[in-house]
Amino acid sequence: MSESTNESGSDAVAADTPAAKTIGDTLLDVKDLRGGYGPIQVLHGLDFHVAEGEVVVILGANGAGKTTTLRALSGKVDSSGSVTFLDQEMIDKKTADIVRLGVAHVPQGRGTLPELSVEDNLHVGAYVRKDKEVNADIERWYDVYPVLKERRHQRAGSLSGGEQQMLAVARALMSRPKLLLLDEPSLGLAPLIVQDLFQRFRRINEETGTTMLVVEQNAQLALSIADRGYVLESGTISIQGNAHELMNNDAIRKAYLGV
Repeated sequence: MSESTNESGSDAVAADTPAAKTIGDTLLDVKDLRGGYGPIQVLHGLDFHVAEGEVVVILGANGAGKTTTLRALSGKVDSSGSVTFLDQEMIDKKTADIVRLGVAHVPQGRGTLPELSVEDNLHVGAYVRKDKEVNADIERWYDVYPVLKERRHQRAGSLSGGEQQMLAVARALMSRPKLLLLDEPSLGLAPLIVQDLFQRFRRINEETGTTMLVVEQNAQLALSIADRGYVLESGTISIQGNAHELMNNDAIRKAYLGV
């Protein structure tokens, strides 16, 4: 299937203004976060927070440290400072323990298990769960991404790029996370597919209350579903504000919106 068409198998969610919603207390609180790879320090003391129910976007050019930020939150790079989630310190916790706390990470480049079927990938996403509602949740995400139901027995590696991204998101949601980390979900996808993908992120946030922290270069689309955002430059936060303020910031409009 061509990625220039709607791969969802159903009409795209309307791109309307986000519905009013309740923002809760701080869910993730990051203070003086530093991290990198061996002797190379990428993050230089980040301070930011994400409240329960929010969609927060991190913008920045290539090499700004966006991906490293999410990897630090997931316990995948050496880091220092303070990262509290649900009032628990996450620095030095193992990735599996962070997932059990309620954080799911959709990495850049999809991150599906290509040799497994679509449905087996979804079961893998629920590996931390002990309840009996896994199959019901699989059907729930099939309702959101109908094309995945059509391809449920197909190898994940044979899906198109857009379908793999849908699967990666659905697999992450199978852990029932309180916080979903999304790293460049638009990367390599056709514009119509990207628009549909982000509209479905909005729908998931509004209908389930799942909090999202989104790293993205497509600033206009990301800010269209976000409550707030931060701009990262060379491992430090240079600008922050609500989505409307950032959308109308001259520096951001010139650097990221092509205005």
